[in-house]
Amino acid sequence: MYGAGDVRVEEVPDPQIVEPTDAVVRVTLACVCGSDLHPYRSTPASATGTPMGHEFLGVVEQVGSAVTNLKPGDFVVSPFAVSDNTCPFCREGFHTSCQHGGWYGAGGIGGAQAEKVRVPQADGTLVALPGDVDEALLPSLLTLSDVYLTGYHAAHMGRVEPGKTVTVIGDGAVGLSAVLASKQLGAEQIILMGRHTDRTDLGVTFGATHVVPECGEAGVAKVLELTGGEGSHVVLEAVGHMPAYEQAFRVVRPGGVISRVGVPQYEDAPVGFGSLFGKNATLNGGPAPVRAYIEDAIPQVLSGQIAPGRVFDAEVTLDDIAEAYRLMDSRRALKVLVRP
Repeated sequence: MYGAGDVRVEEVPDPQIVEPTDAVVRVTLACVCGSDLHPYRSTPASATGTPMGHEFLGVVEQVGSAVTNLKPGDFVVSPFAVSDNTCPFCREGFHTSCQHGGWYGAGGIGGAQAEKVRVPQADGTLVALPGDVDEALLPSLLTLSDVYLTGYHAAHMGRVEPGKTVTVIGDGAVGLSAVLASKQLGAEQIILMGRHTDRTDLGVTFGATHVVPECGEAGVAKVLELTGGEGSHVVLEAVGHMPAYEQAFRVVRPGGVISRVGVPQYEDAPVGFGSLFGKNATLNGGPAPVRAYIEDAIPQVLSGQIAPGRVFDAEVTLDDIAEAYRLMDSRRALKVLVRP
């Protein structure tokens, strides 16, 4: 990405093993993330460009001398963040804060919207999949790299459980994933705030019991009406803009939880008496440590218990990936698969 709206496909040198803990993976399926749209809309022009992409399935081609859990030929899914899976933060389930971790497209690591990618800390990062997976399940397995498990992280951190009312703000792929995860965790009432009917219809399929297309004052009033004036036990904010956060603290009930996974496009959020303090509300969430959840989620996909891959509604080849950005930026696509 060379700047706002400027995505190019270029030939670059093949990735190589740099550290003994590295692996090189041939990408078989990738995608464009909603978070990729933030730089797509605002990145200043650059002469060098930034490698893009952080969600992929692939086949291991090479491993470093210190890699013991993987071998060439293994079919793997990668979390969107690199981690060793052994440091204190990883052991506590917060792999995105790994002491030896990193991010695709930064710090000398290539992006996953590519034919091949170098994966540092390969033993801790990559998770092997069965080699004979039904092709139809691959999109759902790809969502375990980020989007579904980011939605799950929102619900997990929000302490969603049976009997709870959950409000999900945002009808993007992460918001819809949060609906699906909330349903899996037993939420009794799931209110989806979104105005794009093709997306909210999928949200209903995923488990939303109510859809609120209104926003602002009207949206808050509708959620309060649906909750008998009490507000929502849990609010999952999957947008990242200030109006969504303001909606969240207005519809959360006293003692409730707001869990944010939309990458914040602001630095300061109200936490005073009129927002969180007065309600004794909890605010949490953050970059999803999807590595902590992948191994439990794989059997759910393979058994058909969940089908989060339904968020993909378009597909391009790597050569046409700029079109994928355009489709998602214009909301003509929810989430786009990319095949190298």
